[in-house]
Amino acid sequence: MISRLDRSRLRIAGPVVGIVLLLSSATAMKGIAASRSSALPHKSMGMLTQGFKNDLATLDPAIGYDYNNWPAEKMVFDGLLDYNEGTDLQPRLAAKMPAISSGGKVYTFTLRHGIHFTNGRELVASDVAYTINRVLNPQTKSPGASFYGSIKGAAAVMNGKAKAASGIKVVNKYTIRFVLSRPDVTFLNEMAMNFAYIVPREVVQKEGAAFGHKPVGTGPFLLKQWVLGQKLVFVRNKNYFMPGVPKLDGVTFLIGLDPEVALLRVERGELDMLGDPIPGPDFIRIKNDPKFANQLVSGVDPETSYITLNTHIKPFNNLKVRQALEYAIDKQRVVKILNGRGIVANQVLPPTMAGFDSSYKGYSYNPSLAKRLLASAGYPHGFSTTLYTLNVDPQPRIAQSFQQDLAQVGVKVRIVPLASATIINTAGTPNKAPMVWSGALAWTEDFPDPSDFYSSILSCSSAVQGGWNWPFLCNKALDTEANRLLGTTNRPARLAGYKTLFRQVMEQAVWIPINNDVRYILHTPQVHGQPHDFVHYVHTFFYERISKS
Repeated sequence: MISRLDRSRLRIAGPVVGIVLLLSSATAMKGIAASRSSALPHKSMGMLTQGFKNDLATLDPAIGYDYNNWPAEKMVFDGLLDYNEGTDLQPRLAAKMPAISSGGKVYTFTLRHGIHFTNGRELVASDVAYTINRVLNPQTKSPGASFYGSIKGAAAVMNGKAKAASGIKVVNKYTIRFVLSRPDVTFLNEMAMNFAYIVPREVVQKEGAAFGHKPVGTGPFLLKQWVLGQKLVFVRNKNYFMPGVPKLDGVTFLIGLDPEVALLRVERGELDMLGDPIPGPDFIRIKNDPKFANQLVSGVDPETSYITLNTHIKPFNNLKVRQALEYAIDKQRVVKILNGRGIVANQVLPPTMAGFDSSYKGYSYNPSLAKRLLASAGYPHGFSTTLYTLNVDPQPRIAQSFQQDLAQVGVKVRIVPLASATIINTAGTPNKAPMVWSGALAWTEDFPDPSDFYSSILSCSSAVQGGWNWPFLCNKALDTEANRLLGTTNRPARLAGYKTLFRQVMEQAVWIPINNDVRYILHTPQVHGQPHDFVHYVHTFFYERISKS
């Protein structure tokens, strides 16, 4: 993932204004089998409009690892598997759940027949093989490659020594088999991630880097228009294979709207739904006003917001310095700044995640101890450093709170607020960002398993350019234990193992856990859907299930 208040994970930095990218829906749909258009007539539900401050960067599912990108990618693409309204997996492009054999090391999927990409070509098993091998290919620079490292031969592809993983086998036109080098109890969850959304080889190869702006998938919507920095327009896929969805005729993202402006437009009925969090100064007013009672959807996010300390940059290569900063931050004040939209965090896992250690106390707020640790580390008078933060309120105010806390122990902090694309690129570059406040960009579960809070953000394989291991921690002993736990089928023993693993991570003091978010989504009375359509544990918005009257 994709906080999940606005977990923007991978975007392209820099100004992008005035470039218009158009896709003709008529051309895109040409050639689709007539039998697929025999569904019941669609009752028009209109266009849903949603406002965001920041633009997306790409809709390429192999690359766009973003809290806003994920639901947008899900409009255009499908995976073999997906989640129901909760956290249970179900078939999507697969005709049924896969057959599992060889002690959990072989997964055989059978595809639905007659599924077509929006360019008219039928989806077949070789598309699935191409999709996963493309994610593994280092030239793709996919932040999701490490998720599929358990596939036999995946390492050879990731190291540039092979073009295809030996464990990905096309059995026939509609059958694909994955052979793992080791049992991985999260493999099915990983096959439901955006990285495994199926793409057509010929379109990717034709468009190259532009594929993310000219996507072709099998999803419930297709991208009609993208005016960079201004708007994205998605229209209904009239030939979508699942009955009854999408309910909307389309979705328009209006880009460049400050949250305050977007909120005002929602209140006036000029905008259907907020994309960014409700601005802090207005949150209490909105929450306490009875007229918004049926327009406000809330849910506890399975996320942890944190400050990262880059272990490759002095003085954060010193464990005592990192531990000192753990004790220096007043987390309760952050929750107050959030107007109660969060709870204090003391560990990597959020309390909603299996494996959360309720007996762990973590680092308490203790400025005196922080000063003593700094002196012991050779910094009795502190030092100067830089903290990067997202430029959307309330993140700069929270960063100023950290600045004040650290000044009390002698650490002078320069705050650099940046757009999400720039901060992600900076944080994912070795030796560039000493400290990063992840607020609104924080880690939220990709899937409901504690392994997701290690492999993608704390493992050696994620400590790379463009990755999400912003402390650039690489502890091979922890990696070995994490890999062992992936193959442990005894659930109680497995969860106990993760409690120990994350205690050891906290001993390294590379994260300062700050809070776990509570998310609120505001929409107009004309927008309808179940709560999980707006606040889903994995995908956030399920646009295909939302309707408008």
